[in-house]
Amino acid sequence: MKRYSWVGAGVILAVLLGILMFSEREVPEKLIQESRGLWNSLVHSLEPEAPREEYGIEVGDMYLCTDVIRPNENLSEILSRNGIPYQIIHELSQKSSAVFDLRKLKAGKSYCIMRSQDSLAQVEYFIYEQDPVNYVVYDLKDTVRVTKGRKEVTRVPRSGVGHISSSLWNTLTENQLDPELAIRMSEIYAWSIDFFRLHKGDYFKLLFEEKYVEGRSIGAGDIQAALFHHAGKDFYAIRYAQNGEVDFFDKSANSLRKAFLRAPLQFRRISSRFNRRRFHPVLKRRRPHLGTDYAAAPGTPIWSIGDGVVTEARYSRGGGNYVAIRHNGTYTTRYLHMSKFGPGIRKGVRVTQGQVIGYVGSTGLATGPHLHYEMIQNGKHVDAQSIDIPPGDPIAPEHQEAYAAHRDEVVARLDALPIPGTYTASQGEPANGDPGK
Repeated sequence: MKRYSWVGAGVILAVLLGILMFSEREVPEKLIQESRGLWNSLVHSLEPEAPREEYGIEVGDMYLCTDVIRPNENLSEILSRNGIPYQIIHELSQKSSAVFDLRKLKAGKSYCIMRSQDSLAQVEYFIYEQDPVNYVVYDLKDTVRVTKGRKEVTRVPRSGVGHISSSLWNTLTENQLDPELAIRMSEIYAWSIDFFRLHKGDYFKLLFEEKYVEGRSIGAGDIQAALFHHAGKDFYAIRYAQNGEVDFFDKSANSLRKAFLRAPLQFRRISSRFNRRRFHPVLKRRRPHLGTDYAAAPGTPIWSIGDGVVTEARYSRGGGNYVAIRHNGTYTTRYLHMSKFGPGIRKGVRVTQGQVIGYVGSTGLATGPHLHYEMIQNGKHVDAQSIDIPPGDPIAPEHQEAYAAHRDEVVARLDALPIPGTYTASQGEPANGDPGK
């Protein structure tokens, strides 16, 4: 029904309602209430509709065309193809440099062109979507302007469980969970669990957020809490903010982040520091020295600087007797020129922070007894003396009560989730159900 029809119907209804209300005959209360309800509906229908917006722009009667960037296609090609003069494109390119580098346009990314629907059909806006959330608006009307925008992100609480069958990544995929959660978990549990050595029977439970833009899922958000059952032990991780800093804590209010020992032994002095152009005293040529040398007496115990797994414990011509330890998915350390290995140290053995893994010696290419110590971060050697890996602070006394209440609530929710592999239909909806359920 067209709007003027609604107006006519409303006038007629108002007249009828007036006649009924002022009639000498008794009018049933139900009829009066129904008439009033219909009147209110008609009045509401006459209220102006909110203008439609796209990318924060009031669209009105503009014509919208969406497409994707083609391989090797640039903005100049797209705009010139749509009738934008070169001088406008040049001006736009100059103004864009301070907002978005046009060289970073990527093939496969979406864009939208908004045209006027008059006889000229001019392009008024070009919008490039950097990702599902962020976009760049090129206003081509009277004055060329370039601005950034951001779509509203809705976060929906979700839960998920998984039983490790092969890898954490595969388990998440098998349970219709975002594989990116594997990276999040490896970061949270970096100091507690070696994800390269997961055991059969390990499982996890998660409370996390799923992000939605315009009703479409764009992947997992923050993990709020987790339980990882590994090697017969339960490892809880509870997200909590104190003093403006977000960290993960265990059930005892301790941070899951642990510090490395500042040095792997008691030493007299540092005889050689990290240097990418150091002159090698044995080889007599410049060669990167990707570690720190500690001068110490022969037989001085060498400690593992943190918990981890021994990935190598053998002899090499250059490093002599050496041990490599993987601490987590980020950090590995190496200890060279040992006289001998510590008790029980061999490949595959788990070690703890401060455990003796060997003794100072001069095996391999060494001019005298010392320890050559290396730290590797994400596959690259770093200077262990300059890198700062502070431990996470535990929950402060003034936050203990609030944290305890939060911990009890999320732990109860985690414990209520079914243990993977034991779910049956009688238990209700699966943990990996639809958003919001």
